[in-house]
Order: sequence, then structure tokens, then C-alpha cells
Amino acid sequence: MPLYREQGVVLRTQKLGEADRIVTLLTSKRGVLRAVAKGVRRTSSKFGARLEPFMVADIQCYEGRTLDTITQAVTLGSYGPAITADYDSYRAGSVMVETAERLAEGGPSPELFTLLVGALRTLAGGKIPAELVRDGYLLRAMAAAGWTPGFDDCVRCGAPGPHTAVAVQLGGVVCEQCRPAGSPRLDPASVDLLRALLAGDWTQALESGERERGQAAGIAAAYTQWHLERGLRSFSVPRA
Repeated sequence: MPLYREQGVVLRTQKLGEADRIVTLLTSKRGVLRAVAKGVRRTSSKFGARLEPFMVADIQCYEGRTLDTITQAVTLGSYGPAITADYDSYRAGSVMVETAERLAEGGPSPELFTLLVGALRTLAGGKIPAELVRDGYLLRAMAAAGWTPGFDDCVRCGAPGPHTAVAVQLGGVVCEQCRPAGSPRLDPASVDLLRALLAGDWTQALESGERERGQAAGIAAAYTQWHLERGLRSFSVPRA
């Protein structure tokens, strides 16, 4: 059976039999990959810890009829321990990997892979608040998937900004003439934060306050779930 190597981020795992696991990864070249890791639940396993959620690994697999089998795993990014040790980081990371899996269902995307690896690295580093890392990832992941939100000019008519009304179904900020009924109005600083998160400008994002972060988080979540056309289960994980 053909062997191949891949780089992948572990998105989730599930038990299989007494000692095996099915590992779901976002890979750089194959998109979402589901493969069996045999014996990884045994304490004697040499690479079980390398195939936990949020880990980045170089893997060797051989192709099977239904599921491929992982035969080797070398750690490239050990982000799992730091993320799972902090509840807020775990919640944020769970949203990120679920989003990545949903977006990658359409096929391989090296950009989505690179974006997720960078976001997990930042999250594990602990220098940026988890909610900012999450919301920045969501906005940039949606842009990488082809749904770039607009936070400058009106996304319907092009009227020059700044605008503070946001219509997620239209793709971003709208002027008063184009604003659908019920569309929320944000503080100007919250729109600035959304713009900074989309650009990856952490210096500006870190200057934001609690109110702006809350408003931006609501828009990032609504925008993502609108385009995915169904809710993300990870958003229902309760706060600590």
C-alpha cells in the first residue's frame, strides 16, 4: 500500500476499539484527513501525545481502503498542553479547529492550514487574550475562504465610511440608506477593532476595551456562522 508524508494540525480525536483512535487532521496538501492511529491509547505508545488536539505534526501514513493508518508522527508544534491547560484558551482553540474543519470540507487549502498553525501558536504563547486570537482567526479564515468582511466603505453601495452599522448577511458595514432593519450599530472603536483583527494588527487590538471586544466577538461569531450556514458547537461551551 502506498506510503505518504503530510504535515497536519490535529483537530479532534475519537476512540476506536480498545487502544486505537481515529485522528482528524487539517493537512497542508490533502485538506481534512481522517486516519487511524493504532495503539495510541496505550501508555507504551511512542507517539500518542503527538496526536492530541491542537498539536502540529509531520506524519507518515499508508493508504487503506476506508481509512488511512498513521505509522509515524513527529511533533512540529507542541501547542496542545498550553492550550488545554487554560480554559479560555481551550474554548477559543475549540472554536478555531471546528471552524477550520468546516471550511476545509471543500478541499485542500494551504492558506487555511498556515493560518490555523499561526493562530494556535499565538494562542499557546499566552501573550494575546484568547478571545482576540479567536476572533482574529475567524475573520481571517473567512477571508481566506473567499468571504472577506468589509469594515470601511458600505459593502452594498460603496458609500465612503466610516460606518457603524453592520449587516453580516451583506458582508460588513453599511450606510444608513442600505442598513437592513434590525442590523446592530457598534461603537466606532469596535469597528476599528474588527478592522485591526482582520489585518492581524495586535498592537491596535490590544488597546481595545472590554465593550469593544464584546461587540467585535459578537460580529465575528455571527459572520462566521452565517457563512457556514449552521452554528458551531464549540460556541456553546460554557464560560469558566
